[in-house]
Formats: sequence, C-alpha cells, structure tokens
Amino acid sequence: MYPPRNFPPRRPRVRENVNEAIRAPQVRAIFPDSEVVVLPTPEAVKRAKDMGLDLIVVSPTADPPVAKAMDYGQWQYETKKKAHDARKKQHVILVKEVKFRPNTDDHDYEFKKNNAIRFLKEGNRVKAVVQFRGREIAHTDLGHKLLQRFAKDLAGIGAVEGQPKQEGRNAHVIISPVKTAPANKDKDKPAKAQPPAGQPAEPQA
Repeated sequence: MYPPRNFPPRRPRVRENVNEAIRAPQVRAIFPDSEVVVLPTPEAVKRAKDMGLDLIVVSPTADPPVAKAMDYGQWQYETKKKAHDARKKQHVILVKEVKFRPNTDDHDYEFKKNNAIRFLKEGNRVKAVVQFRGREIAHTDLGHKLLQRFAKDLAGIGAVEGQPKQEGRNAHVIISPVKTAPANKDKDKPAKAQPPAGQPAEPQA
C-alpha cells in the first residue's frame, strides 16, 4: 500500500470586493433607503451588516469606488443572469461549407443551394467548394462556372467575397449574408387628407 499523502488544507475562497475584502480606504456607499454617502470602508461595511446585508463594490474604477449594500446571493444570481442573457443575444458567425463536384446534377445542386440560403438567413457565411478528383482537374473551368452560377443564384441574400479561388484540387468562394434594411413602417400608412384651402385643420386627439 502507498502511504497516505498529506495534502495542504484548502484555503477558503475570498470574496473579492465584498465586505472586509474591500481594499479601498473609503467608498461611496449606496444603501437601500437611497442614501449615498462617502464613508470609511470599515464603517460602511458595519452599516451594511447592521442591516443584514453585504457591502459589494459595483464600480471599482470610480474615485472613490462605489459600493452597494445588498444581499450577496441575490447579487450573484442577478450577475449570472445578466451574463447568461448577454450570451444568448450574441450570435456567433460560423462558416458553413457546401461541397460540389464539377458534374453535380441539378437535384443535388438545388438541395445544397437551399441549405446555403438557410445558412445565410441565419447570419452565417457560406464557403462553396468544388472538389476535383482524378482527371476532373483538367476541367477546372467547369468548377469555376458552377461557383459563379451559385453566387448568382444567391444574389440578394449573399454577397461574394472576391473571385473563386483555386487551391490544389479544390476551388472555393466565400459568400457573406446581406444585411437587409429595416422596413419603413410609415411607408404603408395612408396619407392624411389635407383640409380645403381656408378651412382650419382638425385638432389632434
């Protein structure tokens, strides 16, 4: 048997910028009654604890730092929720690859074109690749024509980034989604009838 190993005791996690861990000598403290006052940090911490709350620095770069008296658990929950909501709103732009052969039939072409349209509408970029195998490399012009046709069919939905490029046995082109302008809501509203000359306009409701 191996002798037991003595691991050093774990240090308790220190809550930074909370209560006694606040290093600033004084803070601009905000209390639940909307009172805002500059106090020495120990005094502000004591006042928060007398209320059954924690003193948490919410703006460490201010001079002096701004600290708020609140429940630490509730503050942690709200902070995590805001970070989660921000990540949900972010859209990571991906490059989706669509592969062809120089002699791709119409059915397969339409299927992959529809996939590319869906990718572009989702806000992603599309990399269309034509793969040449064996003697097909002698007919690279067919692959370039296919890519040009593909880009033309996606016009209005996607914009081509440069011309088709040949890399070894592959030719490819990158297509980015086109940003559509927001619809003008006032465009479809009927115009208000103008009063006859000399007649006052109707008062607004």
